[in-house]
Amino acid sequence: MHSSNWDNLRFVLAVAEDGSVSAAARRLGVNHATVLRRVAAFEEEQGGPVFEKTATGYRVLPDRATVIDAARDVANSVLVVERLMHGARAPLRGVVRVASTDSLCQMVLPPLIAELNRLSPELRVDLMSSNGHLDFSRLQADITVRPAERLPEDMTGEVCTRFSFHPYSAPGVEDRWLGLTGPLARSNPARWITANVAPEDIVAGADSFLVLREMARAGMGLAVLPGYVGDGCPGLERRDGLMPAASVPVWVATYGALRQVPRIRIVCDRIREFLAASSVGEAVTTPVR
Repeated sequence: MHSSNWDNLRFVLAVAEDGSVSAAARRLGVNHATVLRRVAAFEEEQGGPVFEKTATGYRVLPDRATVIDAARDVANSVLVVERLMHGARAPLRGVVRVASTDSLCQMVLPPLIAELNRLSPELRVDLMSSNGHLDFSRLQADITVRPAERLPEDMTGEVCTRFSFHPYSAPGVEDRWLGLTGPLARSNPARWITANVAPEDIVAGADSFLVLREMARAGMGLAVLPGYVGDGCPGLERRDGLMPAASVPVWVATYGALRQVPRIRIVCDRIREFLAASSVGEAVTTPVR
């Protein structure tokens, strides 16, 4: 693709994803007129419009949706090349973005990040706390530390530990339950609750284990939590016997093409070793790849 075409395509993709020229301009760090000019240039080069102007912004024409999909593929490829080249130049410098759950980001990973910073001051590790799954094909993050039964096909990684789940409640709370919502609704404990707890016995819910823990401490009901979140928490007691044993593998993974970038490989290895040696999960004798 000619470089001017790619430059213009970046502006088209930004408008498609943000839905307005002004939002695309802010994202790209240019003014409103520049975005309009670049989009118009692309449409003229390609022989037709990409967008329909509506009262609420810009909408991609139905027959141009494949153009936007192709633009995303091009953007992904360019970003991967940039990351690979940067990693090859400076393996222990730059930024590595690690995405994980809110409970891992708050309760488990910070000591490791501090140790990495002490050992490699020019290597900056940013933690991205989210219980949802980030779009790694768009490189919103470099590494994920994620409890999941399996990885998407375009990611590669290892299982380094397993998290066990147990029900917890404040002392004396009767058998009413707290539901798991949002991304947590896809977890094994959520499926067990759906299959075994009557809807009228679920009094509230949350999309975060940390929030569920505090709701349980407030006496609202039973919360199913990872052991490292619930064990030892003041005001909570473990209620073994109310549900069968449940656990989930924990992956340290990255987008396939980035695995060979030295700084990303090093951080992946350090996270895996740290979690495998920690007391937050169950040991995995043979890592699953």
